[in-house]
Amino acid sequence: MNLNGHTIIGKISYTNSWPVFHNFHPSSLSHPAEMVTEVPAVLNRGMSMGSIHVGALSSFAYAAASDRLLLLPDLSVSSDGPVQSIMLFSRVPIELAANGVIAVTNTSATSVNLLKIILEKAYGGKPEYISVDPDLDVMMENADACLLIGDNAIRASWQNQGYIMTDLGALWKEWTGLGMTFAVWAVNREAAHQKQEAIAEIADAFAASKRQGLSNLAPIVRDACFMIGGTEAYWYGYFRNLCYDFGERQQEGLNLYFRYAYELGLLPQQVRMELWSHNLLTRVKE
Repeated sequence: MNLNGHTIIGKISYTNSWPVFHNFHPSSLSHPAEMVTEVPAVLNRGMSMGSIHVGALSSFAYAAASDRLLLLPDLSVSSDGPVQSIMLFSRVPIELAANGVIAVTNTSATSVNLLKIILEKAYGGKPEYISVDPDLDVMMENADACLLIGDNAIRASWQNQGYIMTDLGALWKEWTGLGMTFAVWAVNREAAHQKQEAIAEIADAFAASKRQGLSNLAPIVRDACFMIGGTEAYWYGYFRNLCYDFGERQQEGLNLYFRYAYELGLLPQQVRMELWSHNLLTRVKE
């Protein structure tokens, strides 16, 4: 791990993280830093290996490398009910689809594993999963249901072609009574010790960017309309519905998700979430 020189910050490309990143500018930091935008798999590997020092990553990717990472406080992409961008499209009600063939995309382990937990634990299902590129029509050619996430799910929900649409955030809330956290911000443990001042500055800058982003969503909404489509009203509703905090409620929901993932053999070890702080490590309450 190269801990000299620039601090490398990982940026997730999903729209749902824009309010935290929109006003975050590495060039304005006093410690030299640069941001890399990558597909989740590359970000996840970089955070785990330490070639990326700090940044956003999916909840499941954090879990897989949690022994090497610390969570930044008060930052997440969570929902307390519907999330609007993680959708199951099915020809039949979900309780029937739970024993059918389900097409999933290989782009998000967090969402795919959330689906597995819900179908297998809540519905007692044992579906067959097939991995297909995220295209609704192609996915449904050989499947009873398909899972789409992110911008693909949003676009498909706008053009719904008569499929039953099930929001996984809503389903999780209905079943557990808790919210679900889809992405977190974390720092590589070694970098946290070696670059304490730089990491503290970055953590503060992310917190400030989040506050600014949520207090003025207009430029973020304009970007979403331009890049993805849809109406301003849709995007205001989308961003306001999400939660970007990581308090006790979010931690409780994520802890339960990790426990179920471990029980189903999706994770090789129990996850012990630890929060980075300016001066010491704080263990998240179990």
